[in-house]
Amino acid sequence: MTYSVAVIGTGPEPENPVWGESAAMAYRHAPGYERLDRCEIVACADLVRENAEDFAAEFDIDADHVFEDYEEMLAAVDPDVVSVCTPVPTHAPIVLDCIHSGAPDAVHCEKPMATRWDDARLMAQEADRYGVQLTFNHQRRFEPRWRKPKELLDDGEIGDLERLEVSAKTLLDNATHFIDLANFYNDERPAEWVLGQLDYREEHVKYGAHNANQTLALWGYPNGVEGLAITGHGTETVGASNRLVGSEGVIEVNPTDSDAAARIRRAGDAEWSALDVDRGDWAGSIAAGIEHLIDCLDAGDEPELSARRALNVTEIIFGTYESARQRGRIDLPLRAEGNALEEMVESGELTPE
Repeated sequence: MTYSVAVIGTGPEPENPVWGESAAMAYRHAPGYERLDRCEIVACADLVRENAEDFAAEFDIDADHVFEDYEEMLAAVDPDVVSVCTPVPTHAPIVLDCIHSGAPDAVHCEKPMATRWDDARLMAQEADRYGVQLTFNHQRRFEPRWRKPKELLDDGEIGDLERLEVSAKTLLDNATHFIDLANFYNDERPAEWVLGQLDYREEHVKYGAHNANQTLALWGYPNGVEGLAITGHGTETVGASNRLVGSEGVIEVNPTDSDAAARIRRAGDAEWSALDVDRGDWAGSIAAGIEHLIDCLDAGDEPELSARRALNVTEIIFGTYESARQRGRIDLPLRAEGNALEEMVESGELTPE
């Protein structure tokens, strides 16, 4: 079977991306589909028609399948798969429109899921209700430097997993990847509780969403493993993008004081040992994720990038914001509907300049 693919939100050409405004992710998704014989990119839509026309020229899309209105595109083309590459606040309404249109069998959306917890849950609920495979682009799962630690952990190389540590620039935009990886290492278990605090004194709106300047989050899983995320100054504090602490050793990915892509120190070792693993690359991991989700669409399997798994990440993030607002631990499932960070900004409780 050949799947017809449509892209919503082409953005401008990526020669000079403006990070925080447009990363031109459509240009990262498209090669992933192009390399698969099972997929053909047949249409695209962008509010700026010139952007869509440039994208169509780059990926050989017919001129009559270039749209400014994505709903018109869905009705006219009836694609099997849709990639959503728009700013974060638009993810939920566009994904829901795709699902309710009855057109696609699968929707692949950029991360993070949404700017509100209720929107994130609604997307997952409606995808399940309408039988649409919904995935989110946590592509780092497919980079060798992050997959090898999971293999070593499962082989007992560091004993029993005790703690997972994360560092990133921001909680919502960046740490969504590394918390997703923490959940991956702990066999996709959802968290039971989260305790968090944040500082937001300098306004930082990234891809349309507020991101606190610094956050500290601690959460617990039902098997006793705990997670820790520090953002803002987290790279220096934690010392790696991801750290797996076991009863008999430690694994680090992207350690800050080493050129190693990943390394291990078993109990009793005097020094770290670099793992013999390729770093992988951004474009390759996105393409690998797309190939995986198409494989899962063929087989009817749950993808590693599924909405259910993305919800487990998103709940920790919004639970952290809610914990900071309530000044206490939040037991999960998260009952708050929206986004406590943005609501504290709107109420004046937080006044970033």
